[in-house]
Amino acid sequence: MGYKLAGFKIVAANDIDPQMKKHYEMNFNVPNFYLCSIKELLSMPLQEELFNLDILDGSPPCSSFSMSGDREKSWGKEKFFREGQSKQILDDLFFDFIALANRLQPKIIVAENVKGLIAGNAKGYLKLIKQQLNESGYDVQIILLNAAFCDVAQTRERVFIIGRRKDLNLKPIEIVSPNNKALTVEEVFKDLKITNKKFISEDTKQLILWKETVQGNNFAKAHERLYKKNGHWNFSKLHPQKPAPTLTSQNTKFHWDEPRYLTKEEIVRLGSFPDDYQFESTGMAQYLCGMSVPPKMMKVIAEAIQQQWFDGMD
Repeated sequence: MGYKLAGFKIVAANDIDPQMKKHYEMNFNVPNFYLCSIKELLSMPLQEELFNLDILDGSPPCSSFSMSGDREKSWGKEKFFREGQSKQILDDLFFDFIALANRLQPKIIVAENVKGLIAGNAKGYLKLIKQQLNESGYDVQIILLNAAFCDVAQTRERVFIIGRRKDLNLKPIEIVSPNNKALTVEEVFKDLKITNKKFISEDTKQLILWKETVQGNNFAKAHERLYKKNGHWNFSKLHPQKPAPTLTSQNTKFHWDEPRYLTKEEIVRLGSFPDDYQFESTGMAQYLCGMSVPPKMMKVIAEAIQQQWFDGMD
């Protein structure tokens, strides 16, 4: 969606998940969708157009490098990314993506991951990623952006790995967040028509924690104070004058003055997707917005590539 907003034409897409294929095709008229593991793309016949790409974009699942969760404990282990799929070693998928880039040799490679990729022991993975991209013929830049300064009302920090093919002799790109002030929840919720509000059930722990939590905080302090143990770190009460915390695949962000979950319309606005983007359910909107690079954030990267690199090419 971010590339579409920047004026690019999408010629093909790939995902292992049938639900992702379904939602992609609900919203885009993509000529080819390869529903398979990325490993299969390394040897199967592909459309000729893929061997003359301007950009190959891929964001391998990033939970292995997230600062919340198992991190190092999960490295090298097979697990399901989503139910119904075969098991995969998630941290290997980045190298499968590089192998695909080596096969296709696009002008530009873009890959997104969590901030945790540039922290702690994960730096070793990043070093290997850069080394393999270099061996595949690409000069590499690492750029950290916060979505809240890219017209997205989330404090979502993400790392972008951008490779430019060496034979093109392109200078390093300069990517600057378009805004000096973070976009707030109230700004993106204005003029929004809300339907199907779902309130927190009475006499539940979540309702108690919501009442005991101030705007802009997560439920963890209240949980520790009331129950004398850690918990509910990902559950937050939004602050209208601040961006939301990073959306996740589950609806754990709550309205600031009504004890309720966010609606589908609110989730889509926080994700920076168009209001008319098609999701088959609120749960799928939450999952996709929580797992996606926010379109308006991606638009910043795509426009910079177009303006600084492609506009100057013969």
